[in-house]
Amino acid sequence: MDISLINALAEIMDKNDLTAIEIDEGNTRIKLEKNIVQTVITQSAPALSAKPIADAPAPAVSEDVVDFNKITEVKSPLVGVFYSAPSKDADPYVKVGDKVKKGDVLCLIEAMKLINEITAENDGEIVDICVQNGQVVEFSQILFKIF
Repeated sequence: MDISLINALAEIMDKNDLTAIEIDEGNTRIKLEKNIVQTVITQSAPALSAKPIADAPAPAVSEDVVDFNKITEVKSPLVGVFYSAPSKDADPYVKVGDKVKKGDVLCLIEAMKLINEITAENDGEIVDICVQNGQVVEFSQILFKIF
């Protein structure tokens, strides 16, 4: 048995991060394995304070909190091209943060060379615009979220 061969195989294992190697040549069979020892480090939780919870400051309530149960989704009634403004040069009908009233025009959808106005179904504030100008929209795809 050639010790230099075993040393060369051990080097190959180290360089390539191998845990085992096996070679069969004729009547000679060499198998090398590394024992991998894993160390698990645990950390105990810090001891709880004996202070009553009442002394803890109350969490700050943000004015920008949105109750997702009260959001209305405006969905596309047809397949077509979404337009956020009446023309390329014009300002969009609505932007995020705009207040809208029932019946206000939110966007246009062009289908088969016909322009369809999409209006707000109730009063509220635009919290999300889910599509981009010029994007093709599918039937029932969410266009806006109104709070």
